[in-house]
Amino acid sequence: MDVVFRLADRISVLHEGRVLADGTPAEVRGDRTVNEVYLGKVVA
Repeated sequence: MDVVFRLADRISVLHEGRVLADGTPAEVRGDRTVNEVYLGKVVA
């Protein structure tokens, strides 16, 4: 995933066939729902 975050200008994250988040790497990395779904943790 680090490669994707370094190279991409924009990232779309899918979960169960739906767009979960879409934005810059910084926006997606900081997205609470993305972190909960993919990393299993809540970001404060």
